[in-house]
Amino acid sequence: MANTYSQIYIQIVFAVKGRENLIKKENREELHKFITGIVSNREQKLLAIFAMPDHVHILIGIKPSITISDLVRDIKAGSSKFINDSKWINEKFNWQEGYGAFSYSKSQLDNVIKYILNQEDHHKKQTFKEEYISFLEKFEIEYDEKYLFQWIQ
Repeated sequence: MANTYSQIYIQIVFAVKGRENLIKKENREELHKFITGIVSNREQKLLAIFAMPDHVHILIGIKPSITISDLVRDIKAGSSKFINDSKWINEKFNWQEGYGAFSYSKSQLDNVIKYILNQEDHHKKQTFKEEYISFLEKFEIEYDEKYLFQWIQ
């Protein structure tokens, strides 16, 4: 779009269906590369990604020519097909419905990137449920807990 300028940074968070620990460490980098390819092919800029065994964080510089929901749909559909085709698990892999999308300013990017890349240490202190609810509260997003992800207790 000529004469259209934007600076939009979104952190996207989504979980494995049933919150099962299905993303193995040895497959993490390959999954990161595949998702990076999806984002690049949609002409968006991936700034950080980290897949935990049961959820993923992605920081994207997004253009206004695509909706967040369309991009997340493509990432989830493409990566679940990739995981299934790669036969990383014996059952059918799926992501849970839904996702979180949280916006940031350029001045916050370094901290958000460090946060995403430090997920393993972070989750030694806080569960995914605690983390996700803290995002919702920090960003003052109203929610009904019955519509959040399925949680493993």
